[in-house]
Amino acid sequence: MKFNLLIMVCLIFLLGCKSTYEIQNFKLENSPKKPDYNLSSSWAVLPSSYSSEFQNYASKAPDTLQADVFYVYPTLNLDNEDLRWNVPIDDIEQNNKVLEKAVLMQASALAISGKVYTPFYRQAHIRSYRMYNNGGKEALELAYQDVKKSFEVYLKKYNKGRPIIILSHSQGSSHTSRLLADFFDGKELQKQLVAAYIPGMRIQPDQFNSIQPMTKPGQIGGFVSWNTFKKGHYPKKDKNWYAGGVTSNPVTWDSSKSTSLEQHKGFLYTNNKIYEKALKIEITDGLVWSSNPKFSMRLFMSLIKNYHSGDINLFWQDIRENSLLRLKTYLKGIN
Repeated sequence: MKFNLLIMVCLIFLLGCKSTYEIQNFKLENSPKKPDYNLSSSWAVLPSSYSSEFQNYASKAPDTLQADVFYVYPTLNLDNEDLRWNVPIDDIEQNNKVLEKAVLMQASALAISGKVYTPFYRQAHIRSYRMYNNGGKEALELAYQDVKKSFEVYLKKYNKGRPIIILSHSQGSSHTSRLLADFFDGKELQKQLVAAYIPGMRIQPDQFNSIQPMTKPGQIGGFVSWNTFKKGHYPKKDKNWYAGGVTSNPVTWDSSKSTSLEQHKGFLYTNNKIYEKALKIEITDGLVWSSNPKFSMRLFMSLIKNYHSGDINLFWQDIRENSLLRLKTYLKGIN
């Protein structure tokens, strides 16, 4: 009996080692096929191909929109059993998550401010952050190169000198912060930047040379960022992980450290309902602390401490209205 148990333990250990070995060996030649962003199939969202669900949140007069929105979605591959470092852009399961979750819950917020462009990209698995020095760096670099290439094609083929709003979340914000540095920061294209909404990642105040954090609701040409937790809670592994990072107020968009229920304009839930005056926040060092939102799933939400997945849709209407204000300010300045 003891001998059989020992064999079982050894087999489990060996299988575990095999999985770890497979995960740790990132090889570029084993990566998914490189996307061609000249093909419409390489884009999750193009203004010419909005889904019917997305159109519900979009401008009813798209031809009158004077700006573009470039949106990069967050990490969606969280499956521990998935040994791939990067997801191919023709992965149906992944693409459904992009379209039915990320795009509808996040990109839709800005669909009345500009024409939305969202590339599919060979997204890095969530483990890439935890295993950064064992394959994660290469996986994230591969993902960024896709985002970068898609942006280059967007500029050449679609932009035509129009104002640009950047929207991203989580891993998407990792990539868009690099986009901002590579294409906008201190460069000619910065003149076209209306605003960058890049929550879900720690962004330092001095992350860029000329692009600055925005601390007024109508300010343009800079960025805002935040990370949301339930009031009184911090990241599990490192309480101070977000300390020192830019912590914008996603309700008032100024330097206010707290808000009331009445100030909250509304969050979008998966039932397609917008809940107004549903939460109040407090700004602490590196974090936005939120009260438990008032809506139909309030009891379930009370069990969650990390509101990372709701960084955008918790403030969906607030972001929507703020983007219109910033765009109005931008257009007024160039006309």
